This record gives sequence, structure tokens and C-alpha cells, in this order.
Amino acid sequence: MKEMEVVIDTEEIAEFFYSELTKRGYIPGTEELEVLADIMFDYLLVKCIIDENFEDEHPPLD
Repeated sequence: MKEMEVVIDTEEIAEFFYSELTKRGYIPGTEELEVLADIMFDYLLVKCIIDENFEDEHPPLD
């Protein structure tokens, strides 16, 4: 299987949850959305769907 790069943004996840929850009649607060986004990110890590990578990481210099 070919490896591909995927960028996961927790702010984008929070916005998605807000949109989907409001469609279903729920009005979550900002804190709840941040928690849900963090949980979703952790879930993706646990299921090995993504690997955590920091933008400011630099490869080791040889």
C-alpha cells in the first residue's frame, strides 16, 4: 500500500464537529469542541491511522 501524507488539524476537526452537532440540534461550547477534537486525534493515533509529527521537527543532521 502506498504511503500518503495527511495533515490533521484539530481546529478543523472541532469545526467539523460543531457543524455536525448543530445539524443534529446540539450546541456545544468551545471547550467541548476542543475536547472532542483532541479525543478524535488520539483515536486516530491509537488506531495507527496517523502518526504524530510536529511541523517544527527537523531531521537529524549527520
